[in-house]
Amino acid sequence: MSTTTLTETRGAGQSGDKIFSGATLAAGCLILAVLFSVAVFLLVQALPVAGADPAEITGGEGFSTYIFPIVIGTVVAAAIALLIATPLGIGVALFISHYAPRRLAQGFGYVIDLLAAIPSVVYGAWGYAVLAPELAKGYAWLAENLGWLPIFEGPASQTGRTMLTAGIVLAVMVLPIITSLSREIFLQTPNLHEEAALAMGATRWEMIRMAVLPFARPGIISAAMLGLGRALGETMAVALVLSGGALTASLIASGNQTIAAEIALNFPEAFGLRLSELIAAGLVLFVITLAVNMVARWIITRHKEFSGAN
Repeated sequence: MSTTTLTETRGAGQSGDKIFSGATLAAGCLILAVLFSVAVFLLVQALPVAGADPAEITGGEGFSTYIFPIVIGTVVAAAIALLIATPLGIGVALFISHYAPRRLAQGFGYVIDLLAAIPSVVYGAWGYAVLAPELAKGYAWLAENLGWLPIFEGPASQTGRTMLTAGIVLAVMVLPIITSLSREIFLQTPNLHEEAALAMGATRWEMIRMAVLPFARPGIISAAMLGLGRALGETMAVALVLSGGALTASLIASGNQTIAAEIALNFPEAFGLRLSELIAAGLVLFVITLAVNMVARWIITRHKEFSGAN
């Protein structure tokens, strides 16, 4: 190849690099601009609530009294989903990546990916029509035998439309996200790490504990935080499953609500100050989600030493 041809090829490559670099920079700036625009919109539309008479806010005791119960409900439902889905998702991902035969692993992978494609309203309808009535029988037993615990205090809901049911439905919804991302991270574990552990006489589980899980820790945290973000913002499934009401510590009693469901159920008929209340609630949810992602980013940064990425 002549010097002229090499120069032309190198120049074309540099031009492509510049175009790609510019495109990625523009995409990043666009994302930041959209995020900033959403934040400004929410803030401006929520300002009337700050200057309103507390008696005019829903509940008659001010915005903080109105928003506090649904913030707690949002956090509790998401926490239940994460507590259920994270260990289950990690276990399924480990089975697919390190235990199941190849054909069975492929089938499991397809099923998990299909679960992620199911619309949330379908999950909500399933939770309302199938899961809630079945769980109501168990809630009665929990209230009778474990009612001394605040989270199982009766009277148990007769319909099963409780915070615990909503959390279980959310767990099923975020399970595909956590499983798929964890599986991909597990498969990226360097073979040398796994072979070295096995060569030292470790069993398969010991190899996973010493090599795979430490390597995948940042990815697992990222997967869990993505699932948490989905659970925090989920609307229709929670709106269908959860029967709204006053805040209660019991997970099996009727009551409680989440921010997303509160907005979805009341936004179509809202106007004036009530509309500003709902937008302010959306701003609170926006801040909570942003804070969760920032904390997750900080955790990942602290635990990336053995991630294999550096």
